[in-house]
Amino acid sequence: MRTAYKCRAYPDSEQAAVFGRTFGCVRLVWNKTLAERHRAYHEDGTRTSYKETDAALTAWKRTEELAFLSEVSSVPLQQTLRHQHTAFAHFFAGRAKYPRFKNRGSRQSAHYTRSAFRMNNGELRLAKTTAPLSFVWSFDGVELASLDPTMVVISRDPDGRWYVTFAVDTEAPAAAEPVGHGIGIDLGLRDFAVTSDGDRIANPRHLERKAANLARYQRRMARCERGSMNRRKAKAKVARAHRKVRNARADFLHRTSTNIVRNADLIAIEDLAVASMVRNRRLSRSIGDAGWGEFRRQLEYKAERHGRWLVVIDRWYPSSKTCSHCGHLLAELALSTRRWTCPTCRTRHDRDLNAAKNILAAGRAVARERPGDACGADVSHSESSRVRSATKQEHPRREARRTSGNRS
Repeated sequence: MRTAYKCRAYPDSEQAAVFGRTFGCVRLVWNKTLAERHRAYHEDGTRTSYKETDAALTAWKRTEELAFLSEVSSVPLQQTLRHQHTAFAHFFAGRAKYPRFKNRGSRQSAHYTRSAFRMNNGELRLAKTTAPLSFVWSFDGVELASLDPTMVVISRDPDGRWYVTFAVDTEAPAAAEPVGHGIGIDLGLRDFAVTSDGDRIANPRHLERKAANLARYQRRMARCERGSMNRRKAKAKVARAHRKVRNARADFLHRTSTNIVRNADLIAIEDLAVASMVRNRRLSRSIGDAGWGEFRRQLEYKAERHGRWLVVIDRWYPSSKTCSHCGHLLAELALSTRRWTCPTCRTRHDRDLNAAKNILAAGRAVARERPGDACGADVSHSESSRVRSATKQEHPRREARRTSGNRS
């Protein structure tokens, strides 16, 4: 199992200069290779292999114009070519968007494999540098002297902070003790999450709390002349404000996901179409600030690491308008309706709590019988392919469109 440890780094002036040149060369190789790939594909209709990009890099180093590429370590440049090759493989497979060009104002990074660094007794020495790199190790459960990383990543954020990341191959941890409890989770904006146990996790709204300060810093940056030192300082303040929001959000998501994985053997969540939901101009910033996609990603790898079972319910499953007591399905339920009464059993429901209970019931149906019917909804397990139930729940608009087409 691959594990990464990210630490704050404090390079000296010589190391900062070497890393800065390396970042520039990595960025140049990425952009130049991407431009050549783009031209070859759109003009000649041919795809570029990794072997061809490697030969092109060697030819660039022999030219007078790009001879400075030989002044930095060749390992980060080779890794850049590998990363771009992987990015295009994901793009052609439909798993990612088209790779973009890199700019100097974004996060910079350089990847070093074993041949470009040495790790002895907790001291890290990188290629083209003389002194060991200073960094702060803050992982008490891991002995730094015995660390044997397979890759080291040096990065610099737009706000000027330096980081070093150690990628280590470790053994998979033992599965956690079962607790005999399952939980269904309904994600939202008013409350970040409502669980089937009745717990409500408040939405911290990190970006909204920092929006005023962030807007002030952005206005100051807009008034500065482009290319000036004052604009560079103002841009660093904007980056620091974004970093504080990003770190606060990550801390909240890690604490919440870890607490859920520790207290439940079965975790059932809904498959939200976050990419489609953020197209709503009124809610896009709030949805992005909530971090639903990152929360699901954390639940997936933490559940696998601790031996828990994560069940993902199909997004068209009507969890909100199905009575969790008798199973009655409402024809319509407006988004503004937060509480409703079942017309069959007269049970009074809270919208979010009722949805969480239905999501848990669907997850337990999969746990009891796999594959099995989960209240007529498609259900997928995090480690299995999608299970098709007997009746497919369709989107109301599609169903209405089909009905009107049959009438005509």
